[in-house]
Amino acid sequence: MALASSELELCKSGLAVIQIEAEAVAALAARINRAFADACRLLLQCHGRIVVTGMGKSGHIGGKIAATLASTGSPAFFVHPGEASHGDLGMITVNDMVLALSNSGETDEILTILPLIKRIGVPLIAMTGNVSSTLARQATVHIDVSVDKEACPLGLAPTSSTTACLAMGDALAVALLEARGFSRDDFALSHPGGSLGRRLLLKTGDVMHIGGNIPAVAESALVGDAILEMSAKKLGMTAIVDEHNRLCGIFTDGDLRRLLTKTHDLRTTPISDVMTRQYATIEADTLAAEALRIMEQKKINGLLVVDDGGHLVGALNMHDLLRSGIV
Repeated sequence: MALASSELELCKSGLAVIQIEAEAVAALAARINRAFADACRLLLQCHGRIVVTGMGKSGHIGGKIAATLASTGSPAFFVHPGEASHGDLGMITVNDMVLALSNSGETDEILTILPLIKRIGVPLIAMTGNVSSTLARQATVHIDVSVDKEACPLGLAPTSSTTACLAMGDALAVALLEARGFSRDDFALSHPGGSLGRRLLLKTGDVMHIGGNIPAVAESALVGDAILEMSAKKLGMTAIVDEHNRLCGIFTDGDLRRLLTKTHDLRTTPISDVMTRQYATIEADTLAAEALRIMEQKKINGLLVVDDGGHLVGALNMHDLLRSGIV
């Protein structure tokens, strides 16, 4: 078997696949029609779960579609059609709906369970590449995902057809998401793990330093007192507060470096004379991701946290966000 090894030949083959599959996906735009809307309406009426099934490569695509549906507000799971006829059909209840994938629409394993699906009485949505197939004719709603040709030059390996099916599955999932009013907070609840979940769920109050760990000195303090507080709390800054714990200013490592270039006696200079009075703050119930955005935008390494009345309630720096996994 001859091997095509030149860079030009390899890139030419890869580009051809991308172009063919892009055309296949683009052709789906005309199939976003009444049948698509009917399928969406059926799925929105589902009081149980969406049971996705498919054999072979369609099964792999079905698993991904089920996962996408489940993570975007439409409870779904995948059932292997071969296992369905050996007991797994018991997973399907009268409140569920079935989404069956088959490019030919004549997959034996799916056709075998069609009478059982009908007997249960659940709606059947089919996605096939053959509008005249048995599966298409038996479906409550059929969505056409046919392609002109596979990207495989032999016309054998499912390539364009699986890509088209996957894209249509995404279209269904997103249409349902929008129809349900599924929000970022809803999405976060089903994605609590990883940086995505942390960005969507973690609040500033979850990572900030509180109580005695907040670097703070009184407005009457001296610069030397502020330096000692900064060294003790190790956040690279200290807050300056009045007698009611309301924030008056901030003093940072950067302020100290700038101060050292001037002729100030650090032992006798009041912190109120050199503190920064224009500063960024954040509230505890704000997303930690917003704290990160503020730090990056203002090119600062720390933030003070205040309540509605301007009272100091916490402090955090970039290292806290790094440890939390936000960054």
